[in-house]
Amino acid sequence: MIDRELPLTEHLEELRTRVWRSLLAIVVAFAICYPKSSFLFDFLNAPLMRAAASESASFTLIGTGVAEAFFTRLKVSFIAALFLALPVILYQVWMFIVPGLRSTEARYARGFVFAGTVFFVSGAAFCYAVVFDFGFPFFLAEYQDIGVEPTIRISEYLSFTSRMLLAFGITFEMPVVSFFLARAGMITHRTLLNVGRYAIVIVFIVAAILTPPDVVSQLLMAGPLLVLYAMSIGVAYLARRRSPDDE
Repeated sequence: MIDRELPLTEHLEELRTRVWRSLLAIVVAFAICYPKSSFLFDFLNAPLMRAAASESASFTLIGTGVAEAFFTRLKVSFIAALFLALPVILYQVWMFIVPGLRSTEARYARGFVFAGTVFFVSGAAFCYAVVFDFGFPFFLAEYQDIGVEPTIRISEYLSFTSRMLLAFGITFEMPVVSFFLARAGMITHRTLLNVGRYAIVIVFIVAAILTPPDVVSQLLMAGPLLVLYAMSIGVAYLARRRSPDDE
C-alpha cells in the first residue's frame, strides 16, 4: 500500500476513515473531560486570577445568556479533549500521509506522534505559563489607568484563551513540520536559511502584537520562537542528510 499509487477514490476513502477515527478519539476524550469541566475552567481562569492579584485589580466574570454556563462547560471540555486525543489525531495524520512517501518512512510514526504531542503541549504550556502571566497584568492595568473595573464575559475569555493556546501549540510544531517536509523533499535547511531574515521579522511582529509593549515581554515571546526556527533548520538538515539520495 505504501509503495503503490492510490486512485483518488481510495485516497478519499482513506481520508474519511482517518477523520472518523480522529473524531471518535475526540468524542471519547470529551466524555472523559466533561465531568472535570469545572476544574478545567478554574485552570483556564487561574492566569487571570494571578494577574488580578499581582496588579491589585478586580474584575468580574459574567454570563449574558441563559445557557452560556452550559456551553462554556462544553467548550472547555472540547478544548481539553483536543489535547487528550492529540496523539491519536497525529497518528491518523501520519498514517494518511505515509502512503505518499517511501516505505522506509513508516518507521517514523511513533517518533512523529511523540514529538508532535510534546511540542504542541509545550507550546500551550509556554502560552499558559509565560504569555498569559505577562499579558493579562498589562490588560488589567490598562483598565485601572482609565478607572474602569473590567466585566468580562466567560465565553469571550474562553475564546481568547483557547485561540492563544491552540495557536502556540501549532506554532511550536515547526520542527516536526520541518522534518516531514524535509523527508518529503519539499524543503531543505537551505530553504529555511534563505528566508531566515523574513522569519525573524515575522517573529518579532507576532511578539509585538501578542505581548505588552515592552522589550522584555517581546523578547520572552520572540526568543522561544527563534529557537524553534533554529531547531527547524537543524531538523531539516538532519532529515535531508539521512535521505537515500544523499547516502
